Amino acid sequence: MSITTEEERIGMQQASDAVAIALKKMREFARPGISTKELDEYGGELLAQMGACSAPKLTYDFPGYTCISINEEAAHGIPSANKILKEGDLVNIDVSAEINGYWADNGGSFVLGEDIHGHGKLVDTSKEILRKAISNIKGGVRVSEIGRLIETEAKKAGYTVIKNLTGHGVGRSLHEEPHEIANYCDKYNTTRFKKNSVVAIETFISTRSTIADTQADGWTLIGNRGGFVAQHEHTIMVTGGQPVILTAQNGIWDQ
Repeated sequence: MSITTEEERIGMQQASDAVAIALKKMREFARPGISTKELDEYGGELLAQMGACSAPKLTYDFPGYTCISINEEAAHGIPSANKILKEGDLVNIDVSAEINGYWADNGGSFVLGEDIHGHGKLVDTSKEILRKAISNIKGGVRVSEIGRLIETEAKKAGYTVIKNLTGHGVGRSLHEEPHEIANYCDKYNTTRFKKNSVVAIETFISTRSTIADTQADGWTLIGNRGGFVAQHEHTIMVTGGQPVILTAQNGIWDQ
């Protein structure tokens, strides 16, 4: 969508604040010994308190309020009472929701407690690449050039990118035009970012894999060559200069 009125700006900000606050509080609530289902239900309660509806449930009938992916899981992990968080786990929480017809999306990977398995560098690299990518987005910039930047920065740090998971437009539904804001330079994508448009920009930085494969449960994605993936995501409004980061309250850059 494009934000053309004050009403639309306020609506998008309200939805963005809800998902950002839920993500931040879920990250703070996460601790060794609790299940991902318990963490997800806490997130669902937070969204409900803010008048928000889970976007994955609304759009896809996803079996959870949020996506929680642990360790080797790249994305779309199903919350489960059987998945117990442990010290040093690589955890990704992705929260998207709808309020009053406005939709926002954000996510972030983090190391739970002490970094005993050495995932910290991957997480930090993903966060910094997202920061750099967003700072280079403005009206008229080619979507493919942001993909080139993301992949170039990942390679510099010794990582790969997941090519079949992408950022996307958001606003009046969970996924809108542009549908594929890839983490690499897709030379066939001639789309440019439009001023006042709302997009969800996300990194998928991997230690080894380049494709995420769907598992037998129909949802969970795991890298085709194994390893680990870090993801960070903000919903932003594109401007003629620096973008407005609508989900800034999630604090993913403050960890």
